Amino acid sequence: MTDAPATEFDGRFSDPAARATPWPEARRVLEDAELYWLATVRADGRPHVTPLIGVLHDGAMHFCTGLGEQKARNLGHSAQVTLTAGNNAWAKGLDVVVEGAAVRVTGRPALESLAAAYLDKYGEAWRFEVGDGVFGTGDVAAAVFRIEPARAFAFAKEPHGQTRYRFGG
Repeated sequence: MTDAPATEFDGRFSDPAARATPWPEARRVLEDAELYWLATVRADGRPHVTPLIGVLHDGAMHFCTGLGEQKARNLGHSAQVTLTAGNNAWAKGLDVVVEGAAVRVTGRPALESLAAAYLDKYGEAWRFEVGDGVFGTGDVAAAVFRIEPARAFAFAKEPHGQTRYRFGG
């Protein structure tokens, strides 16, 4: 998510005075958010949405989940996810939605780098020890995922404007 994606402004859902949101502004929302909402798909096709913490690191959004949690079970059969961040207000700020595939991160160097990124962003409350392909060990082990984005959307509110970003051709 560090490279500039193809950007399209959608005037159908925008105020006539609105313009496309530059990718660096949308990226900043993802980088600075304290809380994200992640949507996954259950085995029976029903959606599952949950709040979680995450980090924008090495150009991609990352999140973790306990191995027995519903989102981990969902990701076992469908990697498709949607992650949202923003301020949840109608008339101010910028909301960002990222759609893509969640890819498991298991390499020790990558996990150590991500653990440091979580610590830098959230402090001691979210210090992760790196285990064997996971954060933690045993009952508290958490799988770590990187979102490979297909597209993202920015929803500006001053004035209201919708921008779509396409990644990877």
